[in-house]
Amino acid sequence: MRFAESPPQVAIALVVPPAARARAPVPNGPRLSQACGDMLREIAITDAGGERRTIRVAVERPLRVVIDGRNVATLWTLGASPEWLVLGYLWNQQIVRQVTAIESITVDWHAGIATVTSSLGTTPMAPDALRQRQELTPPPGTDPGGALLPGVAFDLRHPARCRVSRSTLLTLLEQMARDDTVYRVAGSAHGCALFRESELWLSVEDVSRRNAVDTISGWMALHGVTGGNLILYSTGRLTVEIVMKAAYIGISTVVSGKGMTASCCDLAVRLGMTLFGHAAKGHFTCYAGAERFDPAL
Repeated sequence: MRFAESPPQVAIALVVPPAARARAPVPNGPRLSQACGDMLREIAITDAGGERRTIRVAVERPLRVVIDGRNVATLWTLGASPEWLVLGYLWNQQIVRQVTAIESITVDWHAGIATVTSSLGTTPMAPDALRQRQELTPPPGTDPGGALLPGVAFDLRHPARCRVSRSTLLTLLEQMARDDTVYRVAGSAHGCALFRESELWLSVEDVSRRNAVDTISGWMALHGVTGGNLILYSTGRLTVEIVMKAAYIGISTVVSGKGMTASCCDLAVRLGMTLFGHAAKGHFTCYAGAERFDPAL
């Protein structure tokens, strides 16, 4: 793949600005390893003209999540912050309902395992979620996907509604144009970011949007951050799953660089959320929640 502009020399899949770094984790929260690995590696390719050369590609790794000795899922990820990813995955699946119920999350890339240990040896899982997840868990090395568990009543919150101005959206888009370095170097990555109004709080790239959103969710849960005036941005299209994840963590405004499905709009209207799509280079479309959009500000 050739790019219109020279890709950056260094790919950074996780951006944590000072405002986010200054946040303290919740008291008695889990201990986390710091097991970030290489995001890219070089491979030899032959281009359309028959020329042999090397390019950099994204490194996708399997990560088996094990809670107190029980296999829960296998996630495929770049691994920019695998501990936040695991926590966010468990949080959004409502498998873990209290962060303080987890003692530690330790990632071992050599074994491809994320070991989650619950506090005092008590598995911090909802019984129905645990039972159905065990029934659905495939053999290690396969991807169960991010579909929400059937038959489990998910607590979709009605996020705190906030107004969004045109200037906020334009500032947000300018910031995102400078990020997503893995995509600009190698493609094959999605980016999501968390903003407090127009201030960037966290930016993550991964091989799927659900991974990127789960990583943000894990950081929010670990630091006790709730929705309110937060905005979630995604480079990819919006699906019901992504909108549900945003609603569950209390975010009322979601912005996508692509489009979205009709079901996303229906869900957003029901929950009082605001959705923007095709947002890039100063342009965007408000799909839901136009009454909370201030075009003149």
